[in-house]
Amino acid sequence: MSPHVHRRDLLRGAAALAPVVVAGRAFAAPQAGSRLLVVFLRGAYDAANVVAPTGSDFYHQARPTIALARPDAADPAAPVALDATWSLHSALRDSLMPLWQARQIAFVPFAGTDDMSRSHFETQDTIELGQPVGGHRDYGSGFMARLAGVLGRGAADRPIAFTDQLPLCFRGGSSPVPNLALASVGKPIDARQAQLIEAMYRNDALLGRSVHAGFDVRDTVYKALADEMTAASRGAVSAKGFELSARRIGTLMRDQFNLAFVDVGGWDTHVNQGGATGYLADRIGALGRGLAGFVAAIGPEAWRTTNVVVVSEFGRTFRENGDKGTDHGHGSVYWVMGGGLSGGRLAGAQVAVSEATLNQNRDLPVLTDYRSLIGGLVRRQFSLSGAQLDTLFPNARPDDLKLI
Repeated sequence: MSPHVHRRDLLRGAAALAPVVVAGRAFAAPQAGSRLLVVFLRGAYDAANVVAPTGSDFYHQARPTIALARPDAADPAAPVALDATWSLHSALRDSLMPLWQARQIAFVPFAGTDDMSRSHFETQDTIELGQPVGGHRDYGSGFMARLAGVLGRGAADRPIAFTDQLPLCFRGGSSPVPNLALASVGKPIDARQAQLIEAMYRNDALLGRSVHAGFDVRDTVYKALADEMTAASRGAVSAKGFELSARRIGTLMRDQFNLAFVDVGGWDTHVNQGGATGYLADRIGALGRGLAGFVAAIGPEAWRTTNVVVVSEFGRTFRENGDKGTDHGHGSVYWVMGGGLSGGRLAGAQVAVSEATLNQNRDLPVLTDYRSLIGGLVRRQFSLSGAQLDTLFPNARPDDLKLI
């Protein structure tokens, strides 16, 4: 390719990104081939142990057994400093830190909804509906269906849900939205394996009874925890399942779809959550690898005009509980990723993390509403008008975090 052709392509790309003026304000022009993927972490992930305020002494006091250590460049197990206050879990070092360094990911702390129910189901519905809290809920109108309607259903506008059933957020559109289920991963020891292990100790009177009783207790505890986890996850794919399927999502969005939703379950960590290692670390690592795989599969050209938003229904209690886990909370940390993002920073309103700034002396406050965040993002990405934004998120003012 000649230098002249290369320069012409650059000028054409610059023209495509030139701002337009809507109601007297400058916004990025809608980019040809723009894509949006919303990733919903069902079960309320513990944001404070993923994008952690390790610079806060109160954080370490509130989580004596599960807090991440302070950053240490010599320790690969230590979190990676994002700034003087916030650090990224080491399980995301290889997958998401390259995006941070390329300014293609931003984290929005103190994000969430004004829904204070702390109910998985009610708050998940709140987010998927995108309607004002406290008023009448129209379960036949999800916010992504409204976004698809606002964008139109031309040749370039093709929505899809990577879910077992059509999610609430895509209900109510004028045209049917396809959904494609992703594979899930089952529990590690099945009944056949348990029987084989018990058979090994059947002739030992003491150990045989202990092994059998141990499996009975394990099954009882597993069922109790799994029932709550499954309910909170609402049939969402596991983090491991997402890791295995994310490249397929990237390929499909590169070639066929421009507006997509996927939910990932398994984040309700009441017991033995872990810190640098353990349950949460394993799942967050799989999620990060899945997102990195998505970026690789969608390819650099499509990635330039793609945005990914990672949300969860709420955060978790800032203090760990007696079972070395965390309970239902309020404020969370949302992620925004994209090839054309102005990232590499913590975006949105923030306060110092301390006991005095906790919401109800329990959890992180919400300073950035999810509707304002997503509304401000898609306004810039798709150059939406004020009337279109009112249709998308009624009675919500878009928050311009200058991410794109």
